[in-house]
Amino acid sequence: MTTLFPISYLPTTTSYETLPPFSLALYYGVMRKPRPRQGKLHDTQSSPDFRNLRIDKVGVKGLRYPIVVRDRSRATQNTVATVALAVDLPHQFKGTHMSRFLEVLQDHGGLIHVQSIPKILRALQDKLHAESAHLELEFPYFIEKKAPVSGSPGLVDYLTRFDAVLHGDDLTFKVAVTVPVTTLCPCSKAISTRGAHNQRGYVRLEVTFRKPVWIEDLVSLVESCGSSEIYSLLKRPDEKHVTEKAYDRPVFVEDLVRAVALKCDAHPDISWYRVEAENLESIHNHSAYAMLERG
Repeated sequence: MTTLFPISYLPTTTSYETLPPFSLALYYGVMRKPRPRQGKLHDTQSSPDFRNLRIDKVGVKGLRYPIVVRDRSRATQNTVATVALAVDLPHQFKGTHMSRFLEVLQDHGGLIHVQSIPKILRALQDKLHAESAHLELEFPYFIEKKAPVSGSPGLVDYLTRFDAVLHGDDLTFKVAVTVPVTTLCPCSKAISTRGAHNQRGYVRLEVTFRKPVWIEDLVSLVESCGSSEIYSLLKRPDEKHVTEKAYDRPVFVEDLVRAVALKCDAHPDISWYRVEAENLESIHNHSAYAMLERG
């Protein structure tokens, strides 16, 4: 609160630079009363809630954070992930404590290592008194690829996602990669005397596994099923090669998800998978889509 004083109480002949502090406050027309000393702050989040509705996931998302992931050719790769952290919330509590999610990350050194994910989940359970804890990481993973004829090297980024859940003592870990490919339309090739329409497609493969699987292996598995791979750097001989390769290997989105599924079925370490394919059709204003899930 503030107490107001009329400016006319001040002498008009006195310069404000010469006034003592109390008079200076009067000169401005305001004297502030001291604030009362505050006690313990109320914990609103821990207040009871009577709607009897449990929340499955509550937490923070959209957080950018540095991570280290395993790289088959260079041992490790540093990148930046978009992070989501969440826990379940029992029906009797009004809210969770959002700051504690960030505290858990900081307690693990300010850098997420894939090997530390189970420890982070356990810490979330303990710090927030939760039964389930969730950690989602989405990040660009870079692989150097050489052009098919010239051998010119170039980096290609693949959107990768880790989705880890600790429910009690049971850990579920999923890995997903989104892989760009070239697809050429079988129908267009069959009905045309010159050429066929082709486009960039995206295949998203999500898996669980019996033993850890390299990100590079998942990418290669998907790329082998398209009409042609995508490269960042191509010289003219390379461009000729990928154009003719795509023409010789036409695929619908249906062909694409089935081909990926068969390779996942044959992989000894993949226990469950979900594969989605989307073609950004070059002659339509819509995309073609297919999905297959097994395991």
